[in-house]
This record gives sequence, C-alpha cells and structure tokens, in this order.
Amino acid sequence: MLAEKLLLHVLIFLVPVLIYGVLFQKRRIDQSPYSYGLLHGFAAFLCMVFAYYNYGLYWDFRYVPLVLACLYGGPISGGIVLGFILLTRTILGGDALLFGYISGIMAAVLPFLFANKFMKYNPKKRVKMAIVIGSWPAFVMLGILLAYMFAQGFSSNKEILINIFLFGTIQIIGIGFAAMLTEMVIERHIMKQEIQRSEKLNTLGELAASIAHEVRNPLTVVKGFLQMMKAERKGDSYEYIPLVLSELGRAEAIINDYLNFAKPEFKKIETFRLSDVIYEVMFLMDALAVKQGVELINEFDSSCLIRTDRNQLKQALVNFVKNAIEATREGDTVTIGVKLSVNRVIVNVTDTGKGMNKEQLDRIGTLFYTTKDKGTGLGTTVSLRIIQSMNGKVSYRSEPNVGTEVTVCLPVESPKVNTQ
Repeated sequence: MLAEKLLLHVLIFLVPVLIYGVLFQKRRIDQSPYSYGLLHGFAAFLCMVFAYYNYGLYWDFRYVPLVLACLYGGPISGGIVLGFILLTRTILGGDALLFGYISGIMAAVLPFLFANKFMKYNPKKRVKMAIVIGSWPAFVMLGILLAYMFAQGFSSNKEILINIFLFGTIQIIGIGFAAMLTEMVIERHIMKQEIQRSEKLNTLGELAASIAHEVRNPLTVVKGFLQMMKAERKGDSYEYIPLVLSELGRAEAIINDYLNFAKPEFKKIETFRLSDVIYEVMFLMDALAVKQGVELINEFDSSCLIRTDRNQLKQALVNFVKNAIEATREGDTVTIGVKLSVNRVIVNVTDTGKGMNKEQLDRIGTLFYTTKDKGTGLGTTVSLRIIQSMNGKVSYRSEPNVGTEVTVCLPVESPKVNTQ
C-alpha cells in the first residue's frame, strides 16, 4: 500500500514540471519564479493531503517540490512552496504540529543554501546535486518523526525499517527523474532560442550581404577617383581628400564586417601553429595595451597545429583581445592562455576589467549590441560567426567588477608539433 501511495506522489510532483514545459515554453524557469513556485506549492499541498498514515507516521514527498522549486526556480519559488507546506500543516493540525514546523524549516535550509548558485553548474552535475540535496529533507523528516514516535512510546520493528528503505529509494529515483525531466525542459528552451536566433541571423546575414554588395561598388568607384585626385595634388580642397579617403576606408571596413557576418569567407585554408598566430595577435595589440596601461601576459600550456584560415582566425582573436584590453583598468592585466583538451585546443582571453552582469552576458553576440560607449557590436558578432564556421565554440564567463573570461574552443589538426 505504501509503495502505491508514494508512486502517486511521484506523479504529483512531476506534474508541475510537465505543466510548466507546456504552458510556459517562452520563459526560462528562473524568469517565472512565482508561477513555478505556485505550481510546486500546489504539488506539495496535494502530497500532504494524500499522505499515507501508518505506524504513527505520515508518509509523503512534500519536500521534493520544495527542493525542485528552490534549486531550479530560486529562493522566491522555494519560499512560496515552504509557505504552502507550513500553511497546509497548520490547517491539518494534529498533536505533532510543532514537529511539522521544525521539520519544514530544517528541510528547507540546505536547498536554500544552494538556490542562487545551483544553475551555474552543468546539467549532469545539477541532476546529481538535486538527488543529494533532495535526500536531505527526507533524513530530516524521518529523523524528527521517528524521534516523535519513540517519545510517544512506540517501538521500531522490521516492517517500519523496510518502509523507510522503500521511502528513501522511491524518493531518490523520483527526484532524479524529476531533475532530468526539468533539464529536458531547460534544454528544449535553449535549443528553441538557438534555432530562432540562427534563423534571425541567417535572414539578417542575407540582407546584410545584399546591401553590402550594392553599396561597396559605388564606394570603390568614388575611392578610385579620390585617389587619382590626391595623386595630382591640385585644387583648393586637396587637404580634405585624405580625410575623405580615411572615412571611405572606415565605411569599407564596416561593409566587409557585414559580409563576414553574412558568411565568413575562408580564402586560404592552411595548417599552422596556433601559438604563432597568438604571438602575432599580441604583437598587434601591444601598442593598444601600452596606451591603455594594460599588461599583456601569455600562458601557453601546449603548442599544436590547427587547419583553417589564418587571417580570419587572427581577426577573431584580435577582436577578443581588443575588447579585453578596452574593458581593463589601467595597471591591470589581460592574459591569453592556450591548453590542449583531447582533440580540441582551448584559448582563454581573461581580463580583470569591469565585467558584465547576467543580462549583458545573455546579449553578447546579438547584432548591434555592445557594452562600450562607442561601437556597433558588429566586431564581436563577426568573431563569433568566424569561430562557429571553423567548427569551434565561444563561451563567456564574467562577474561585475571582477573581470571576463572568453573561452575559444577549436578543433586540432595535430596535437604534436615538430619543433626541429
């Protein structure tokens, strides 16, 4: 009988996950803490109402929704569920009301401690942590209820111990399954966002390429005639020609960025040392670093060969390093590190600058978004497209007033380099 009741409770605390995945597809879980908390709060209420009473104990999974709400929805969601549990316990009443309050508060301590940092871990680790943290309220609840039972003069027997083991086993399996189901909802939301973003980028890319081609042709003609006028050194307006040519060059650079954004063009694929390109990038950026009062540091754990377009890779790395230098305060450092990981090479560009908050991190790579006072944000978007076209991946990690780390992961042609 106990197993049937507990399996019913498993279905009860799985329902909020399924409902949220269907009704709130456009929102992340942490963006709707009140809705998520209410759904799990109602699940906790149902678990308590349909609890199985035997041996002077109430057997239910009321704290599983609390754990899920705290970890995935945050403190607000967890607080709502805890409120549901305490209120329902008050309505139900009984001789052990005080024990119920103590049990609820103690069970909530560990989930609340991890509420703000849980989502920073990777999905696999989150599932494992959910199982471990979800076991804590079970131990608290059973410990307090058994203490109450013995205080009332009851004695334990073999059947109670079997039920306790059954209770713990079903809870661990249930919360693990609920966590995996929640991760699937989160993954589906991320994939949907990525698909929408890719569609928008492809549309914008086609539009940008079309406009850029149309604009570049007349610019080339104008630039050619101005260069001829400059060579003749005639006319009262000769002094303005260099300025006009400079602005035309800037316009041409922007148009080229649009074309790179639309479809990065790899003109020359070759095999080369990654370290050579990074040294070239550091040489190019050294003047800017000196001007900003920033020290460039290299930390190479390995050297390897990669096969791609050298100039395109250099352009992407220059942009990442340039952004890091411009974001770093005078007297601080920007570190470029390289390390090998199986068949991939990882380049880290780390600064100790102003950093970014979560909202800014989410918008990195969005067309025309920039954290600088001046700029279009196109350079970062182009760099991300270049790395993606190389079958690579770029990720950001940042904290305000601490700094930012850009991680570029690229496929390796050969992990070993012949230095002879």
